[in-house]
Amino acid sequence: MIALLLAAAAGSSAIDAEKAFARDAQHIGQWAAFRKWADRDAVMFVPQAAWARDFLKGRKEPPRAVRWQPAESIASCDGQVAVNSGPWSVPGRKVQGRFTTIWINKAAGWRWIYDGGEPLAKRLPLPQRVKLVRASCSGRPTGAPIAPPPKIAPTGKSPADLGRGESGDRTLGWDWKVGPKGARTLRVFQWTGRAYRRVLDQHIAAE
Repeated sequence: MIALLLAAAAGSSAIDAEKAFARDAQHIGQWAAFRKWADRDAVMFVPQAAWARDFLKGRKEPPRAVRWQPAESIASCDGQVAVNSGPWSVPGRKVQGRFTTIWINKAAGWRWIYDGGEPLAKRLPLPQRVKLVRASCSGRPTGAPIAPPPKIAPTGKSPADLGRGESGDRTLGWDWKVGPKGARTLRVFQWTGRAYRRVLDQHIAAE
C-alpha cells in the first residue's frame, strides 16, 4: 500500500520516461532525443566511459534511429530512481541487443544518467508489458547499498571508468566499471525489507 501511494504521488514513472524517450528518437532524431533526456552528468560508453554532453554535442543523426522498448524496470521504494532494460534494434539492419538505462526523477523531471547497450546474436522478443520490480518499503535500510569505490574524481574531459550511485531513500544502489579494453560490468542492488539483494549483474564483453 505504501509503495502504491508513493508511486501515485510521484506521477509519471521511469517507464513512462523511457517510452517517451524512445518515441522522441523516432520523431526528433536519435541523438536529439538522447540530448533532450540526458542529465548534465549522464554517462555513455563508447566503449570507455564518456560524458554524454560531450559525446552527443553536434553529433550527426544516423539514417535510421534505433528502436527500443522497456521490458523490465527495477525501481526504488519511492519510485524516484529506476533501472530500465529491454530490447533494441535498428530497422532494416540485422543489429539488435539489450539496453540498460538508469533514470532519476529530478526537479526538471526524469533524466537518464547511465545508458549502456550490448549487442546480441538473436533479437529479444518484444515485451507485452513492462515488469516492474520495486524495492521493499518496509524496514529501514542500514548502511549503503554498495560500498564506495576508490576515490577517483570523475572530472576533466572524461569520467572515471567506474562509478556508483543510490536512490535518496537508499533502497536501490548500483555500481559500474569499464575495463581497459571496453569490457563493462553493472551491478544493481535492491532493498528487500531486511537486506540488500543483487538483482542485476551484467557482464558485457569488449567489442
